[in-house]
This record gives sequence, structure tokens and C-alpha cells, in this order.
Amino acid sequence: MELNAPPEAAGERLDLFLAGPLGSRTRAQRLIDDGRVLVDGVAKPKRHRLTGGETIAIEDHEPAEAAADDLDVPFAIVFEDEHLLVVDKPAGVVVHPARGHHSGTLAQALEARGAAGGEAGRAGIVHRLDKDTSGLLVVARSDAVHRALKEAIQARTVTREYLALVTGRPPARAGTIDAPLGRDRRERTRMSSDTDTPRQAVTHFEIAEALPAATLLRVRLETGRTHQIRAHLQAIGHPVAGDPEYGTAGDLGLTRQFLHAARLAFEHPVTGVRVELESPLPADLAEALSRARRG
Repeated sequence: MELNAPPEAAGERLDLFLAGPLGSRTRAQRLIDDGRVLVDGVAKPKRHRLTGGETIAIEDHEPAEAAADDLDVPFAIVFEDEHLLVVDKPAGVVVHPARGHHSGTLAQALEARGAAGGEAGRAGIVHRLDKDTSGLLVVARSDAVHRALKEAIQARTVTREYLALVTGRPPARAGTIDAPLGRDRRERTRMSSDTDTPRQAVTHFEIAEALPAATLLRVRLETGRTHQIRAHLQAIGHPVAGDPEYGTAGDLGLTRQFLHAARLAFEHPVTGVRVELESPLPADLAEALSRARRG
């Protein structure tokens, strides 16, 4: 098994980082103590702190220890065949294991539905949504389909369209935000252009509905950086309503950011058939939109 430590893993203990993919911290520690874990080709102790970007090789012949809550994760399947699934993720569900969320994630639940391909612990996951962002995700059922979908996203042939309610009104009916993003120099939980690790990030938007004090936008991702839509809209002075990190928590009675992955379209990597799917606004966002319309 081989994993790549993402940039956000910087500072995390090796055993804690591996607890999610391996099913438990105890199992991770046992493999590390047995010398069956190499970080960039070198054995490290379980207390080793990652810097992000390392390659972690694991010699592991034991079956994963499934957590009891891995199979009790809410989601809806809106498209399914032998090659892939498209799921509608509710807010509050974490997509894959990460710091503070080692079990009970969407990726672990989808393994029971045949999700496969990609990194261990992230079976079939091609792209992700933040925990409190709802909507559509495509998930592979094989390594070949996972690679093909990843390549399609990199080639920008997958349409990922979101609905976002923002404060105020952008000065144009449509626009493009082209601003590199990375982890903020001062607030490490946030992404911004004030960063030492900038990566290209491009977001397109158009006004779907102008409201008294807010605007409903259709937003299309060209790239897919962490928190991209939220950080980009905050950067142009129109943060997502209810966003506790980039805007004002509690706007319009919201308990999360008003961001929903409403449309997903792509060419099926095996059949070549065009797949186009939509997800309606969840009840909490529909209610907030109703409040915004009343002003």
C-alpha cells in the first residue's frame, strides 16, 4: 500500500495520519513498530511529524478493521452501474478519512458498495466536497475508471456546477476569478492568495438570481483546490452566506455555508455516454433562500 501525505497533513503524527486508512491507530502503531512503514523510503517512529508531500509505503497483509459507524453514513445514490456511482452527499458527512475523522466517512461507507481505485482509505474518490457542502460526487469502482475520471477532471472536461448564495451583489452578471490559492500564511485553517504555496485556481460564476441583500450564483469550477469557491468569493468581497470560516456564521438562520454541488456532467469513461445529473437544494438551503428573497 502506498499513500501520499497531502499538504494539510503537515505537523500530524505518523500514527494518527495512518489511523484512518488502516482502520485504527493501534493497527498503525503495530505496523510502524514492526518496521513495515517507510516514509520516503526510511522507517520512522510513530511520533514522527509529517511535513506534507511524503510518500508513505506500508507492507500490510492484515484485513482492515472496519469501524462500526462506517456503514451507517447517510448518502443517496443517483446513478449507478458496474463502473462508477454518483452520490448525493448531505451536509455534515466527511468524504474521506483525515485528521479528526478516522472513521464514519463517505469513502469507507462506499467501499461496501464496490467503490475502488485510488489511495487506500479513499477508495474510488475522484474529487471531494467539504464536510458542510452538500451535493453530487462521482465515485469509481475500479483503478482504471478512477484514473480515467481523474484525467477527465485534469483535462477540465467534467462539469462541476454549484449554487452559492453570497452576500451583496457582484458588479458583473458573470465573471472569472483567477487567483492562485494555498494555505494562508497566518491562519493555517484557511486558504488564500496570501500563501507560500500558491497553486493555480480558476472559478467561473454567473448570477442566477439577484435578491435584496444577497445574490444566488451559479459557480463552475475549472480547478478544484481546497475551499476554492469559498476562498475566491470571499476574496472578491462576496463571501458565501453562513460560511463560518470565510464569511459570517448564522446568516439567514444557516448552520453551514450555502454551497451545494447542484450539477455534474461528464462523458462516461467506459461507455462514452454523456452523464448529466442534478441535485435539488436541500431543505435548509431552500429555507435560507426563501428568507433572502423576502429581504
